[in-house]
Amino acid sequence: MAILSAFAVTALAADFSRDVYPALEAAGCRGCHAQDGVASTTRLHFPEAGAAPERINAFGRSLVGLVDSKDPTQSLILAKPTNRVRHAGGQRIRPGSAEETSLREWVTHLAAFTPAEMAKAMEFRPDAPPTGLMKRQTVALRRLTNSQYNNTIGDLLSERGTRQSIQSPASQFPQEDFVNGFRNQYEAQNLSPIHLDAYANSAARLTTAAFRNGLPQHLIGCSPSVACRDTFLRTFGRKAFRRPLDAGEFARYQKLFLKQPNFTEGARITVEAMLQSPAFLFRMDSPPEPGLKLWAAASRLSYALWDSMPDAELFEAAAKGELGTKAGTEKQVRRMLKDPRAHDAIDDYVSQWLRFDRNLAATKDRNRFREFSPDTLFAMTQEARYFIADLVWNNRNFMEIFTGDFSYPNGGLAKIYNVATPAMDYERVPFPANSERSGLLGQALFLSLTSKPDETAPTARGLFVREQLLCQKVPDPPPGVNTNLPEATEARPMTNRDRLMEHTRDETCARCHSLIDPIGFGFEKFDSIGQRREKLELTFREGEGEGRKASGKKLQIELDTSARVEGIPNSTFSSPRELGKILAGNEVCQQCVVLQYFRYVAGRMETVADRPVIRRVFEDFRTSGFHFQELIMSMMVANAELQ
Repeated sequence: MAILSAFAVTALAADFSRDVYPALEAAGCRGCHAQDGVASTTRLHFPEAGAAPERINAFGRSLVGLVDSKDPTQSLILAKPTNRVRHAGGQRIRPGSAEETSLREWVTHLAAFTPAEMAKAMEFRPDAPPTGLMKRQTVALRRLTNSQYNNTIGDLLSERGTRQSIQSPASQFPQEDFVNGFRNQYEAQNLSPIHLDAYANSAARLTTAAFRNGLPQHLIGCSPSVACRDTFLRTFGRKAFRRPLDAGEFARYQKLFLKQPNFTEGARITVEAMLQSPAFLFRMDSPPEPGLKLWAAASRLSYALWDSMPDAELFEAAAKGELGTKAGTEKQVRRMLKDPRAHDAIDDYVSQWLRFDRNLAATKDRNRFREFSPDTLFAMTQEARYFIADLVWNNRNFMEIFTGDFSYPNGGLAKIYNVATPAMDYERVPFPANSERSGLLGQALFLSLTSKPDETAPTARGLFVREQLLCQKVPDPPPGVNTNLPEATEARPMTNRDRLMEHTRDETCARCHSLIDPIGFGFEKFDSIGQRREKLELTFREGEGEGRKASGKKLQIELDTSARVEGIPNSTFSSPRELGKILAGNEVCQQCVVLQYFRYVAGRMETVADRPVIRRVFEDFRTSGFHFQELIMSMMVANAELQ
């Protein structure tokens, strides 16, 4: 007890949520030590944002597991945030501050716990849903994304199998923003006046085109008559709204139809009106009316698997109640995965997950990379599509996305990779053993989109790995921070690694850059377009400002590609191939594959209430040998069961 006495045990009737937690929050601890934080693999896991005080207090008591009862001053929970023991996030709490005093007092309080109190405190599980929490967050309405609008219009208005005959009307709509890594997140699906005008104009153009040659029989389906009118309203309305019209809707559209001078104009104006209805533009994930749940289930499946509306067979399964059973859902998923539209939907998912948009809009220094062209950018995305499609649709182990020793280049990429030109573009080509390439991390897409126009960007490469492949959110840099790095000169030649050491000299910068830069260093033997290089070649310039001319002097510098992933044990590497092997075998990365698909399908971030479901889907994915089609199946079944 001598140590405890010296450590000033207080009679603290402590309220952790009031006295200590605010200091940890202000220090940014939860940002890293959260389910999706860069320190998610450590023992310290904070509860969800906005947790109730009693849950925060329970978390505070659970910190006893990080307390050294023999010498509380050496407790990790105190030594790490003050950086007395090396902390990847740097110093978060200043030694001697009031915040440290509060934390010291709490550590002292925990050090005095009896064995029984300690055991009780350690029962807290931050990843378990709080008692009484709803099963999951539900979304009443989700607006069709631009791609969903295009696909739905194509399937709704065109003749069977001719979706492509209708152009992409949503290309005239406002561009969608990436939120949580995807374009379909409902929190960003606002409906502006610009959207309303765009929908009205699109509906008018589409119906004018559909009725240009008179009554389109593939939409009407019967000979004009009173009975045909009512049949058309019900059948087309069910397809457009993805559910049967209710009595009020039927009466309104019937009245609108009757106001027109003839059957053709009645049908045309009705179609135009339906295409502007919220019932068409939005879809229900979880309708409150029991009678609509199976229709909503059909839409959830079709928009997840096809990025479009249900087909006749899926509507029929909803009408018969088959989608209310696991067997019925599985039957439809198996069928739908065989449809070409499923391949298109996976392409859309992959293009968002891997941010093809960033690469397609990229520019490169043509003086340095003469083999580069806009066609090269397109080839990079096509290569990734073919590569992932092979893993998904041929039921390969999806974790080969990191370890596959092959790729699907065209002739231009084959030159960049220094491999044999394939007989046909995008045929499978093995990577040479000495290339140190494997999977996506060795492909030009990743190496290019995480680079600058004229040089590599280790920070961007490390950030991509953290956020896209490990699902770990790196905090944004503080406002006003200076991002300029020292320039390499003839007097002081430097590699990017040398220049980025500037980040370690500033404690504020080091907190995050120590978590991402060391990952990016492992890719430095691959330049801005993905070509391998053994040394960094510097070309020096003369003069000042943009008018500087190349002096012609060049210098080659050895590259140090030793790297690591902070927070993952035994994660030192020096090449894409070595990192690929680490990621493929790491559970955090494996779970991230599930999380990213969940976010895309659900249109939102996961919550604490979703964790048991996500864990179950992950276990199914792992048991299947990491077959992505089985991940899809498990996700669809879980989604159906929880609505």
